[in-house]
Amino acid sequence: MNTSSFADTKPHYNLLDGLRGVAALSVIWYHIFEGYAFAGGNTTIGGINHGYLAVDFFFMLSGFVISYAYDDRWGSGLTVGNFFRRRLIRLHPMVLFGALLGAVTFLAQGAVTWQGTPVATTSVLLALLCACCFIPAWSGAPWEVRGNGEMFPLNGPSWSLFFEYIGNILYALLIRRLSDRALAALTLLTGAGLAYFALADPQQYGTIGVGWTLDGVNFAGGLVRMLFPFTLGMLIARRFRPVKVRGAFWICSAILVALFLVPALPTDTAVSLNGLFEVACIALLFPLLIRLGASGATTDRFSTGLCRFMGDISFPVYIIHYPFMYLFYAWMIRHGIADFARTWPAALLLFFGNILLAYVALKLYDEPLRRRLAKRFLHRPAR
Repeated sequence: MNTSSFADTKPHYNLLDGLRGVAALSVIWYHIFEGYAFAGGNTTIGGINHGYLAVDFFFMLSGFVISYAYDDRWGSGLTVGNFFRRRLIRLHPMVLFGALLGAVTFLAQGAVTWQGTPVATTSVLLALLCACCFIPAWSGAPWEVRGNGEMFPLNGPSWSLFFEYIGNILYALLIRRLSDRALAALTLLTGAGLAYFALADPQQYGTIGVGWTLDGVNFAGGLVRMLFPFTLGMLIARRFRPVKVRGAFWICSAILVALFLVPALPTDTAVSLNGLFEVACIALLFPLLIRLGASGATTDRFSTGLCRFMGDISFPVYIIHYPFMYLFYAWMIRHGIADFARTWPAALLLFFGNILLAYVALKLYDEPLRRRLAKRFLHRPAR
């Protein structure tokens, strides 16, 4: 069984699972090249420069899949509590695994902040507890152990899951009840907010990369950054009509990677050109890719197996890879190296090692635990 389909009965879109995997693997390379920029004291990331947009693609995929899977189940046995249990069983085991990896690698790194200040073991344990309970940190919080303002300092990418959980809560309590017209209005409203963060750049990042911290405008930015693609994905699912597309997975994968590879565009203009590109990707190109991906179908054993494998590892590899990035960054800074030419063996080890670890964790931990939890909390025998 495709791991994405636990606790669900509807067939999956294999191509969308495959595209999710392509985006997740792109994030690893983005963070590798982000490390080169960070260790070299640069602000511009080379290589897969726009890989951070994979998060926005994830949010849109989530809205599409959740709307498709659950919209017609409300009132026919699906309750809010049951929905929350399903989503927690689907996501939280790997969130816990990623938090534990983050604590282990932080201690292995020497348990110091980026500034070199030692951190007490009790603070690390508090950070682990808060990460497991999804309690975000703010600058100066006792469990903000890295000193750079991350919401989840043991595993930075957990910030996107934090907003994903908010999106799931809003969906179950409110958004699912909206008519298509009301949902479209909400999408336009949140789209205007996202355009503001992309074009005006109030956070002064040069990108729309908001949401990873609670400082400044990041919480509001992260909220609209999640809500716009999430609700747009829901609209696509509600109005979806498939078209015949041959080779959809390979076409969409190539386009997606090409978008991530676009170099940084100027931001010192009246309207940020980089922001225009980001808006075009999220509002126009990602919806097109999701429509094409949902329309296509795998036609041979190789592409079917590849899409299923990519879909299976997509979430595990996303949520466990960053603790090892912290070690990679610290190693480059300590040795004064910050380029691919001198670190390519370590970069390849990071990439393929995380894929292997994600698969092992999926098969030996995530899937067995979710089966047990689903049997205990979802598939109770009728009285």
